[in-house]
Amino acid sequence: MEDKSFTPALGYSVLTPLYDFAIATLTREEVWRSKLVTCVAPKAGERILDVGCGTGSLAIRLKELSFLTQVVGLDPDPSVLGVARKKAEEKHLEIDWREGFLKPETVSDVKPVSKVVSSLVFHQTPVKEKQNILSQMHDVLETGGELFIADYGWQRTKMMRFLFRASVQQLDGMSDTQPNADGVLPRLIEDTGFIQIEELEVVPTPTGSISIYSGIKAM
Repeated sequence: MEDKSFTPALGYSVLTPLYDFAIATLTREEVWRSKLVTCVAPKAGERILDVGCGTGSLAIRLKELSFLTQVVGLDPDPSVLGVARKKAEEKHLEIDWREGFLKPETVSDVKPVSKVVSSLVFHQTPVKEKQNILSQMHDVLETGGELFIADYGWQRTKMMRFLFRASVQQLDGMSDTQPNADGVLPRLIEDTGFIQIEELEVVPTPTGSISIYSGIKAM
């Protein structure tokens, strides 16, 4: 029976083993993930929290780029965390993997963090949950800390809207995904209290366009 407290990778737990392959082949992952890591630009001494880290692809890349950065990967799904741990162990990388949702008690010993990141999480959550996650991200950041989100954003063209409907929305449904397609994320980020919000990149993919957003916790 599926755990309905969170949406598993690819929508169903049975598909978790296919997640990395699907993301790599259907989302141009190498393009947008590389751009995201460049935007985040991890530095020695920083503490970075990856919310909804999944199978650890982003957390691992961040750690590989800066071994002296403390990287914390948080996800409620034990199946994907198992994959993440194995991948990190194979690369001999020390990453703090944590099972759970972004709540004060799950990250109390690591806050405040320098940067908080997330990829392909927000399109799977209801608007109220998008707002709640952003609020928790804002809370966990140090003053002047940075937010980076890579996810399906505003689907600007007819082609991107068609591809998004035919793939992501077929798998994840309309109610949670449509606000992202309509471009809601920048407004929600601003409403949370972040400033200097930017859409840094837009990457067309076979499943719709993926945007990279950034914001700063006000001083």
